[in-house]
Amino acid sequence: MIDLDNSEVYQRLDPAGMRERIGELPQQCLEAWQQVLSFKLPKGYSNIDRIIILGMGGSAIGGDLLNCLASLESETPISVCRDYDLPHFVDGKTLVIASSYSGMTEETLSSFSQALTTPAKKLAITTGGRLKDIAGQNDIPILTIDYKAPPRAALAHSFIPLVGIYQKLGIISDKSKDVAEMVQILKDQQSTIDDSCPLKLNAAKQLATRLYSHLAIIYGAGFLSAAARRWKTQINENSKAWAFYEIFPELNHNAVVGYEFPTDLAQMLFVVLLRSPHLHPRTLIRYKLTAEMLSNAKVSHEIIDAKGESPLSQMMSLVFLGDWTSYYLSLLNETDPYPVKIIDFLKKRLAEEK
Repeated sequence: MIDLDNSEVYQRLDPAGMRERIGELPQQCLEAWQQVLSFKLPKGYSNIDRIIILGMGGSAIGGDLLNCLASLESETPISVCRDYDLPHFVDGKTLVIASSYSGMTEETLSSFSQALTTPAKKLAITTGGRLKDIAGQNDIPILTIDYKAPPRAALAHSFIPLVGIYQKLGIISDKSKDVAEMVQILKDQQSTIDDSCPLKLNAAKQLATRLYSHLAIIYGAGFLSAAARRWKTQINENSKAWAFYEIFPELNHNAVVGYEFPTDLAQMLFVVLLRSPHLHPRTLIRYKLTAEMLSNAKVSHEIIDAKGESPLSQMMSLVFLGDWTSYYLSLLNETDPYPVKIIDFLKKRLAEEK
């Protein structure tokens, strides 16, 4: 097995420096927060009763995280649209936010173009591309991302601006203290899980070692649902590995029944349960009982508790741990975490089919 404490491994398998991009998350969250605080929304944008976030992949997960956070205090319906077509319920009291890091995501461009024909209020978050051009041509506010990285490594810029925008709209309360706590939590956490911390003291390296050669299944609940999804997608893209996620309490009504067959699969699985004391008390009992059922089914598993006091800190501490874990798993798989060649291939073939 690859030695995760050997610096040569990082130079050989990560020549583009994905570890630097992951390690920049605390600082990027702070910079994204400062940027959105100075971003001005047009008058009348607060006169809405629903929000739709258009996006795919690394640009959409910010919407999922924000949806989970806002659900704890907001009555405004929020949805994330991952498709070519805009939902039919869009009207003049809808805010449509198109989020595409590259500005070239075809599904987002398609649904955003449809939004132009509606009376909805609109906003774009991007580095440039066609999305920025279209928004500019239609006098739509643009929050420009000035950070170079793969979209999945630019999470701070697809999530934190949404927190600020929702705060400005009055949909959620002032998150300044929560953001400050989150940044400090991530900075403190960094020294215990980045590549400079040895395996014997590094929770992310240890978890990646346990996940190695296993099929990862991530369990989450409530406001941690999007964090579970983020773990799944990071293992897919960074580690180049299969992964799935499930959500409590729904998984207790179906997934647990599937622990029996095929019998040979049990030894190949590893379940990570992301947990917070802020979850519903009955849901926390379900974590305990589900862990017992996994043990009885001889399925390896581990419960990971969130760090920090605020829901924002707890969500992001788990996201940060998942990002580093997926990174170390890529090294154990002896694959470069940076490129996503199969997605590039798919985009090329889609372009040929037009």
